[in-house]
Amino acid sequence: MSGTEPERLHTSVLVAPAAERRRLRKQRRQAATRLQAEQRATEKATTRAKVEAERAERRATRYLPAAGEPGPAALRSPGRFRLPRHQDTSATLAGAYPFVAEGGLGSNGVFVGQDLYSGGSFVYDPWVLYARGIITAPNVVLAGIVGSGKSSLAKSLYTRSLPFGRRVYVPGDPKGEHTAVAEAVGGRAIVLGHGLNTRLNPLDEGHRPGGLTDEQWKTTVASRRRDLIGALAETVLARGLTPLEHTAIDLALTTAVRENDVPILPMVVDHILNPAHHDNDDGRLAEDGRLVGHALRRLVAGDLQGLFDGPSTVQFDPALPMISLDLSRVTENSTLISVLMTCSSAWMESALLDPAGGQRWVIYDEAWRLMSHPALLKRMDAHWRLARHYGIANMLIFHKLSDLDNVGDHGSAMRSLANSLLANAETRIVYRQESDQLGPTATALGLTGTEQKLLPSLGVGQGLWRIKDRSFVTQHQLHPAEMSLFDTSSRLTKGVV
Repeated sequence: MSGTEPERLHTSVLVAPAAERRRLRKQRRQAATRLQAEQRATEKATTRAKVEAERAERRATRYLPAAGEPGPAALRSPGRFRLPRHQDTSATLAGAYPFVAEGGLGSNGVFVGQDLYSGGSFVYDPWVLYARGIITAPNVVLAGIVGSGKSSLAKSLYTRSLPFGRRVYVPGDPKGEHTAVAEAVGGRAIVLGHGLNTRLNPLDEGHRPGGLTDEQWKTTVASRRRDLIGALAETVLARGLTPLEHTAIDLALTTAVRENDVPILPMVVDHILNPAHHDNDDGRLAEDGRLVGHALRRLVAGDLQGLFDGPSTVQFDPALPMISLDLSRVTENSTLISVLMTCSSAWMESALLDPAGGQRWVIYDEAWRLMSHPALLKRMDAHWRLARHYGIANMLIFHKLSDLDNVGDHGSAMRSLANSLLANAETRIVYRQESDQLGPTATALGLTGTEQKLLPSLGVGQGLWRIKDRSFVTQHQLHPAEMSLFDTSSRLTKGVV
């Protein structure tokens, strides 16, 4: 007998657990194998049953023969219908595809007319599109030849915006086309011209925005008066002012304001040409301001007199739905037009700065006339860039976009300002254009070849709308009452049968 009894007992205790573990592992493997086999058998049975069901369904289904039913049930001609194969470009065949039309701009805004590609309604509102992030600038450029319907489109856009709480301001209407519209919607048209009793004092305080203290308002009025007189002088002189001339204007204006609650332009002119002794210690001030004084004198005693040489007989009421400045009586004098619009722009700015002023259309009709004056072009550019801050939508109306080439010399600051107006307008509306204008128009707006070919064939009231990177071709629709109100050819058609 080898080993002692305690040693044999210890060995049996160690060996038994090891054998037991091996037995348990074997049982687990066998159980797993049985489960896998049962699962495979179940899957095979399920697959077999599914296949048998599909076979039974196919056997029970009745199919038509490949050649169709025989006899009268065939519902076809006895011969085979054959068409010749047609081959074309993808650009042409795209017209047969039913889903090439734009989805539109939505239903919120002002109804314009019909989208000629989709057949649906076309709706446009720059404030709505800006709020939705579709555009980043609410300015509009509208171009079209005479008789294409661009004026009717502009008038319907702003009049249809009135029920939405928008107001309209036309700072210069050279042909008087917007006067009847302003009166029809409950607004006012201010008619200026020689022989009329209307006076416009450029030194009026204007509309006072809410939220300004007395000191802030006083500073604002002083700055506006100083800038306005400087702009008027630059317009008449057709050049910029020198530092000495700025000083002469500033001192004369300060003296006139100190002596009068509401100064008028003749007082400032008198103080420029005859400065007070305390402002003219060295005797040079009268000489320094002589040219600018005589330039401003044209507005009160020269060929431009009668419009700015007394207290204002009209007031700018920002609460009216529409205000238009009718310049049809002074179209023969380009300098006078620029002076009038410079004064009216100062009126408008005081209303635009009011936080409670609301949203407003600002319409620049016959823009090529207005942009030829540097002082006025600078003011237009400022309003254009601050449109989002002011809550306004500017609209420039041209006959053709090549009119911009007539603004200043090539490479000049004026030409750059004019081109920046187009660059800062993400809505470009092009009505019918003459064939010789297709190239410049396509280059200025970045039109495709297909869009360029559309322009000469557009009918009356039809326009190509480029809204940022999207294009639409629309037919403007007018109510009969709008047609009679917006008609600009009544003189030509009157009495014609």
